[in-house]
Amino acid sequence: MIRLLLVSLCCVAIVSCGRGREEAAPAAAAHALVPLPETVEWPAGDGFLLTGATTISVPSGNERAAWIGRYLSELVGLAAGDAPPAVNAGSAASTGVIQLRLASPAVPGSEAYELTVSSERIVVAAGDPAGLFYGVQTLRQLMPGWIDHEAVRADENRPIRIPAARIVDRPRFASRGAMLDVARHFFSVDEVERYIDLAALYKFNRLHLHLSDDQGWRIEIKSWPNLAMKGGMTEVGGGPGGYYTQAQYAELAAYAADRFVTIVPEIDMPGHTNAALASYGELNCDGVARPPYTGVEVGFSAFCVEKDLTYKFIDDVVREIAAVTPGPCFHIGGDEVKTLTPPQYIAFIERVQKIVQAHGKQMIGWDEIAPAALLPTTLVQHWRPDGASTTAVEKGAKVIISVASRAYLDMKYDEATAIGQDWAARIAVRDAYDWDPATVAAGVPAAAIIGVEAPIWTETLATIADVEFMAFPRLAAIAEVAWTPQASRRWDDFARRLGAQAPRWAALGVNFYRAPEIPWSR
Repeated sequence: MIRLLLVSLCCVAIVSCGRGREEAAPAAAAHALVPLPETVEWPAGDGFLLTGATTISVPSGNERAAWIGRYLSELVGLAAGDAPPAVNAGSAASTGVIQLRLASPAVPGSEAYELTVSSERIVVAAGDPAGLFYGVQTLRQLMPGWIDHEAVRADENRPIRIPAARIVDRPRFASRGAMLDVARHFFSVDEVERYIDLAALYKFNRLHLHLSDDQGWRIEIKSWPNLAMKGGMTEVGGGPGGYYTQAQYAELAAYAADRFVTIVPEIDMPGHTNAALASYGELNCDGVARPPYTGVEVGFSAFCVEKDLTYKFIDDVVREIAAVTPGPCFHIGGDEVKTLTPPQYIAFIERVQKIVQAHGKQMIGWDEIAPAALLPTTLVQHWRPDGASTTAVEKGAKVIISVASRAYLDMKYDEATAIGQDWAARIAVRDAYDWDPATVAAGVPAAAIIGVEAPIWTETLATIADVEFMAFPRLAAIAEVAWTPQASRRWDDFARRLGAQAPRWAALGVNFYRAPEIPWSR
């Protein structure tokens, strides 16, 4: 208990320092929910008392639901009793139970859920395990933030009061993504898994991994071993770099899938390819390997698109990565190509698109690919405010919105931000929140949009602490942009609910930016 007291005092100190106004936590539990659910009701009553006697009930014969029950039990840990809540399959007790139920919620959708909290029980109902998982994330936010501290989970014993509530919820967009650039600076499996956990808390369901660029190649390709052994050993600034073996990548994909997050691998091409061109000289038109690159300029590299060997190489790379990627998509980049003619570029995209399709994957590319003759399944990721996505939309393509001036989390908050860039904009928290994906891109209507993604590029971000500082609180803002109905979103209300995340982030050890415009809770 002495150790716990010291930890608690440290948490208070962490939360109390930094920039921003300090206020007591909002009294209304609604203010702690991010993203805001579609409908929330707070009926009268004392709510549910979670104690050492509480059990978790899961449906019989469904391993995904059973995993969610175990996940919830581990989340609570010893915070409420002498042992984590027991997880039982089948019929639930009449009282004192958290019941995860596979049943149709009040609104349709595979990710929809209904959460009811009363004095007798808590029920999370969903037609699909994904909905159960998102309902559990909402339930987690109804609990005090301190339960997310490892010391509390391992050494505490006090009842947890959860307010009475009825929540019916579903996402606005089917695809809600975060992108992590591991090519400019490399991040370990554990660090990527931590980012997955933080994204899953806010109901993201995609993690786009930028696995290759001029500065580094980050995944083992067994048929082209130098990609990892040579191309993987550099990063911006001359650091040691690194790469994932295929077994490690498969571990990441499985870890993410448990949390209902799908990994989307990206191998950027035909530009942003110096790490590959340094690994194998034959991929260059002159046959000469390029020197390793540790700078940050773009647009100078490209595959030799006239060589058949280039497409043999791409086929091998796509085949090996597709074999260890359970998700449906493969991202081919396609951005910022300055050394090819437009006909060369379009012919390359159309040829690579067939390779991706041949290996059973759906192609995604940055919005420069829009002028090509795209397959009906190909997705365009709109990142430039004046990008050419309209061309693809007119031909029936679907779009992911990642407008750099709103969604790029590596942009500085303001002129005083010590890391990050500002070529697209300086993005304050309100800038990351106060926009509508359905109107931000001219000629891209809501019907053409399948989702929203928040990329974070790492030219200036060398550690996972740097990544967290730039991502939080803005990743939570993008989460609400992607999940909550546009008509329900209000900046002042969001700012209060965002401020209430501070104790949880402090408990999780998140290195977040205390934006001065947010009323942060102690």
